[in-house]
Amino acid sequence: MKRPDDLLRAIAAMVESQHSSQMSLTVVTPGAVITGRLAPEALWKERVAEVLRDSDHLGRFAAAFAPSKEDGDPPPDDGGGDGDGDGDGPTHLHFHVARILQGSYGIPDTGGMYRVALEDVSAWTIGDIGYSDR
Repeated sequence: MKRPDDLLRAIAAMVESQHSSQMSLTVVTPGAVITGRLAPEALWKERVAEVLRDSDHLGRFAAAFAPSKEDGDPPPDDGGGDGDGDGDGPTHLHFHVARILQGSYGIPDTGGMYRVALEDVSAWTIGDIGYSDR
């Protein structure tokens, strides 16, 4: 298992702890370049659950993204990312309003929701890379 970049992990932890969704980032992963804004995991899950609940065919999957009733409110954020309690910081980046860059196109046009394992990121840069249809 490769070790995730400590600086990228620190950025992910800051997004989690400050509950900010304004950090734009572009990452290179095997098979994809993803560009968009990072979101705290809890916010990302909430938005995914909303989209699923609105679907006639996928509504039942929304429960997988919502905190369980036994858990109550999510625990105070310690920057641990996935809530696994390991204390080593986030293990994933949670993108919203994001696109996969393919040639001169961004897919989807309106932006999507992506979860990327930090260990799969081979390169990254601050900012949302633009693209053009020209």
